[in-house]
Amino acid sequence: MAKVSLVYFSGYGHTKVLAEVFAEEVDATLIEIDQNGDISEQDWTTLDESDAIVFAAPTYMAAAPWQFKKFADASSKKWFTRTWQDKVFAGFTNSASLNGDKQVTLIQFQTLASQHGGIWVSLGLLPANTKTATRDDVNNLGGSVGALIQTPSDAGVDEIPAGDIETVKVYAQRVQKITDRFSRTK
Repeated sequence: MAKVSLVYFSGYGHTKVLAEVFAEEVDATLIEIDQNGDISEQDWTTLDESDAIVFAAPTYMAAAPWQFKKFADASSKKWFTRTWQDKVFAGFTNSASLNGDKQVTLIQFQTLASQHGGIWVSLGLLPANTKTATRDDVNNLGGSVGALIQTPSDAGVDEIPAGDIETVKVYAQRVQKITDRFSRTK
């Protein structure tokens, strides 16, 4: 099975829970960006050795927080040497609002992956957009670039909607399946 790593920043714990759900689903390696926007040298090595890199962060003010941006800027060393060329990439984000401009954060992730010469994995799911759809349905927010998660600002980490958690699980399986395909062809 191909090696998947998930690098994330979590401001209030919701993204951490979702990262853990994703990682548990496919036995991915978790790498947490700390409050100073840093990861360890060993974490950089782990990312280099991974077949897929998944980005996760909350959406604050229409973008990933500065801690994620610091990590992204630090990845320019990998960009310069093309270390992550042809890796598989994916990503997800969480915000308190139903829209919350989450799409902008996913595009930020997708652009970073593209700058590295990566191959982006879309969500690959139809939206749950009928009158009978609920927050317990998979892809109830109608994402396509990556998984979108919405947790109200006054909700604890144990109150992430079931449909969003299930969406992250299904996305993890898709990322693993596609990464396995690509790693066999190397």
